[in-house]
Amino acid sequence: MGKSNKVWMWRCLSAMALGAALGGAPAYAQSGNGNIWQRPELLGDIGGLRTALGNAGITFGLNDSENLLANLSGGVKTGATMQGVTTMSLDVDTAKAVGLPGGLFHISALQLHGQPLSAAYLDNLQAANGNEGKNATRLWELWYDQSFANGQFDIKIGQQSIDNEFICSQYSALFVNTMAGWPLVPSADLYGGGPAYPLSSLGVRAQFKPSSNSAILAGVFDDNPGGGSFYEDAQALDAAGGKFNLNTGALWIAELQYSAKPFGLPGTYKLGGWYDSGHFPDQLYSTDGLTFANPASNGNPVMHRGNYSLYGVVDQTVWQSASNSARNVNVFGRVMGAPSDQNLVTFFFNGGVTMAAPFSGRNNDQVGLDFGIGKVSSRVADLDRASGVAPRGTEELFELTYQAQLVPWLVVQPDMQYIVNPGGGVQDPNNPTHNLRNEFVAGMRVITTF
Repeated sequence: MGKSNKVWMWRCLSAMALGAALGGAPAYAQSGNGNIWQRPELLGDIGGLRTALGNAGITFGLNDSENLLANLSGGVKTGATMQGVTTMSLDVDTAKAVGLPGGLFHISALQLHGQPLSAAYLDNLQAANGNEGKNATRLWELWYDQSFANGQFDIKIGQQSIDNEFICSQYSALFVNTMAGWPLVPSADLYGGGPAYPLSSLGVRAQFKPSSNSAILAGVFDDNPGGGSFYEDAQALDAAGGKFNLNTGALWIAELQYSAKPFGLPGTYKLGGWYDSGHFPDQLYSTDGLTFANPASNGNPVMHRGNYSLYGVVDQTVWQSASNSARNVNVFGRVMGAPSDQNLVTFFFNGGVTMAAPFSGRNNDQVGLDFGIGKVSSRVADLDRASGVAPRGTEELFELTYQAQLVPWLVVQPDMQYIVNPGGGVQDPNNPTHNLRNEFVAGMRVITTF
């Protein structure tokens, strides 16, 4: 298939999927295992197996997310890729299973397959697909959580992916772009992107709930899931997810969460920060005092001890329909910063608006618009100047998405993204006299719960 035909195909697919989602569909029941279209999971009760396991305190989960995305213009090259992840999980409620109240054991694994879009086609900072990762079947999480004092305090120990609890935004999570989940600052600045999907690290997380509307989370984790140098690929170093590295620095993270109704509508506010005790390479200077742009430089970067970031998160409902409680409009925002000397990215913000139940008869659908901006550090910009190229600055992302729940176990999500100044202004490898042109990405995510 030629390039122009591929582009035309993807435009048609995206338009057809969006039309189907907006066109409405019959309402469906939220539960039941008889009719396949009413089941919460595609496989239903599996002949009573789910019920039997549930009675014993065991919950098994299996879902698959497939992402077909195409770069329709700009970037390194145009074209389409498909990448997906199948997630398997097992949870054991120890109260039901062995009579130990307040305990939860969890294990999960990932099976990643397909080809990422961002590295080969976009070369941008804010990766287009939140499921991107190297092809592998890997252990993801393995932990035990024990609560005390009627759930007011709990402690979790084991292999954890901290993006499941820290720096999370409820409404940002709707979007397909990677940075709508685990944000750009830790993704770009920590070893391997930190202990976040598809990676994890050994650690301990404690949670205290001083009141019904507040919580304090704090944890310490190994900072380097792969266990190699800063420049090595952490996923390649630990392809199976069972390395359990404890030989490098410590990542300390804490977060205060508070819920309120400042406008009579629910909102959640979070303040937090992390500190990594590891060593991080300077973005400009080598150990001989020369810049990396100097041909006489030895190329060995000055290593800085420690790295840190502060952040804030807001999720706020701003409108709710009086006639349909499922219909509401929500805004969100996340902002964070980090020092310049040892980091590629020093500032990131993403924020936007979502609407639930946007159309009559579509109470389980959502539509949203997200804006993201990442700023390359001044140290990196200085290196660009010293190298005789235009200094990198900011990259901006606009994303429009519609999530349509066709049946309880099937979600289809057409998505469009527009990236301005990819990479903050990196050179086009096909034409080094120019920077990469702005990129238009379109496609679809399909999520199936088995």
